[in-house]
Amino acid sequence: MKEASAYILKEVQEALDKVDQIKVAETVEMILSSKKIFIYGVGRSGLVGQSFAVRLVQLGMDVHFVGDMATPIVEKGDLVILISNTGETMSVVQTANIVGRIGAKIISVTSSVHSKLGSASDVVLEITQNKDEQRKRLAPLGTIFEVATSVLLDSLVPVLMQRLGQTESSLRKRHAIWV
Repeated sequence: MKEASAYILKEVQEALDKVDQIKVAETVEMILSSKKIFIYGVGRSGLVGQSFAVRLVQLGMDVHFVGDMATPIVEKGDLVILISNTGETMSVVQTANIVGRIGAKIISVTSSVHSKLGSASDVVLEITQNKDEQRKRLAPLGTIFEVATSVLLDSLVPVLMQRLGQTESSLRKRHAIWV
């Protein structure tokens, strides 16, 4: 366990160090300027997206997870954040293509800027990972991508908090525990 956790933490930090900070700044501006935000991913990427959606709701934003029963229709000018390690997940790519035709802004988090998803996006936050044998043994499949994406998105929260004049206390008032 210690070997795997040390490897995962090292690889996640290396992946995050490579993320284009200009794209991160663009992402923050797009989030702040959007009236409605939609998030979508499949599998573990979807779970990471749902977690980020909760944080944005706690910030007081109008956020929806694509596919939920109560999700409204995406409209022109809305923001859609799509998460896919490969950038080739069919339903995620189809979502990008549909909302792009509508006129929504698209941010993708993917390991390949040159993927179908990357090509359909306005901003791509690229999370790269090593493809070596050690990764396959200690962090199989999309582990590095998913953990790095979670840390990246959660790292946006303090920036958004500051820009919105929010505090932990104001977020806590929108926390599910109070329901």
